[in-house]
Order: sequence, then C-alpha cells, then structure tokens
Amino acid sequence: MKIFAVIPARYAATRFPGKLMQLLGNKSVIAQTYENTVKTGLFNEVWVATDSEIIQQEILAIGGHVVRSTRHHESGSDRIAEAIEKMDVDIVVNVQGDEPFIQKDPLEKLINSFNDPTVRVGSLMQRISEPIDIDNPNIVKVVINDDQNALYFSRSPIPYNRNRQDDVSYFRHIGVYAFRKETLLEFTTWPMGRLENAEKLEQLRYLENNVPVKMIETSFTGIGIDTPEDLEKAKRLINMDSDSLKL
Repeated sequence: MKIFAVIPARYAATRFPGKLMQLLGNKSVIAQTYENTVKTGLFNEVWVATDSEIIQQEILAIGGHVVRSTRHHESGSDRIAEAIEKMDVDIVVNVQGDEPFIQKDPLEKLINSFNDPTVRVGSLMQRISEPIDIDNPNIVKVVINDDQNALYFSRSPIPYNRNRQDDVSYFRHIGVYAFRKETLLEFTTWPMGRLENAEKLEQLRYLENNVPVKMIETSFTGIGIDTPEDLEKAKRLINMDSDSLKL
C-alpha cells in the first residue's frame, strides 16, 4: 500500500496572509512542517501542493518535492486532489501547512485506521482542556458517535452543555486528514454543501454526502498557526525541549 503525505500550502491565507513563510526558529513555517513530516518515516513520498511561486522556491531550496496548482481551489482537499490525480498512491495524508509540530505517533495511528477497509476518510482530534478554547471560533470542535465517527464539526461550542454536567467532553479537530485516493477524487465532484459554506469547514462536505469521517483521539499538543498570536505561541514552543511535546 503506497502512502503519500501532501501538504496544501496557500500563500494568501484569509486570517493571516503569508503565514507559511513566517520564520519559526531559523526556518519558515512551511519548511518546518515539511521536514517534520519527512522525519516521521511513515510516507513513501512527501509533497507540498501550492499556488505560490514563493512557497515553491522555499520547498525546492530544502530539497523537497513540490507541485504547483494549475487551478483555483476553494479547499486544501481540492488542491491535494489535483496534485495526486495521476500519482500511483493508495492512501493520501493531508498534513496542514500551518501545523509545524506534527509528529509520528498521531500520524501513524491515523494511517493504521485504514486497516479497516470500510474507512474512507480519517482525521485527528484532541480533548480540550482549557475552557476558553471551547468558545474560540478559530478552534474547530467535533462531536462523535460510539463508532468514533464524526457527527458534526463546528466553530461553535458543541455539544451545548445546557445542564452544566461535569462529564461533557469537548474535542478540538486537528486539521490532519487521511483519504483513500478514490474518495478524495470523488470529493472534488461534489458541490460545496450549505453547512460547509456556512461554517467554512471543508470536512462537512463528507458528512453532507454520507461519507463517515473516522476520528482518532490524540494528546498531540502542537499549535495550528491561524493568527499572529498562534505564531508567537509557536515561537515559544519551538524553544522547548522536543521531549516535552507530548503525543
């Protein structure tokens, strides 16, 4: 089974334009993400899929593999689908370009979920420990059923704890996905759904088309860089001993 990682990398991010080229330590965010993905040793090949000449040259400069998008894409999944359409690959893992602290253990668990032939799409989630994060719309929440499949993703606090029960758990969706190639290509044939459009969350397109999304829980403590404040947190984190980044 051939397994590739593809990192979608759009330069003009809506909330933080140019964030992937911001310095994190002595390298850019996208370079850190690419090199950490390669270091896991889980993939036959690692690629960056980008619309940007700047990002393309950044990856080539570190000896990486990069493919330029030829079409406009509304989502990272659409960008990856174009990149892998003619590649000989079975499982594609979407590693977000703004998750530079991604490491081996959560990716390996995600890949292993595809030992079940019924799994078509998988992703990661992390238990939320800080109450302030529950109401933060930049942190996407997910609720699951007893089979660990996603019921819904939202920027809103879900579930709503009306009775203030102590045993209600909240999970942050970590934007790392894995797909079977044929499922990802099928995704690109579906129009954007009304829920996806409302929340601006591409993963809802799968749920709106009755494709289960298997969720894998991890205690991975990386930082997704969506805002300048996230970048400052990442700069502090990168100076920590790597052994303290619990997975």
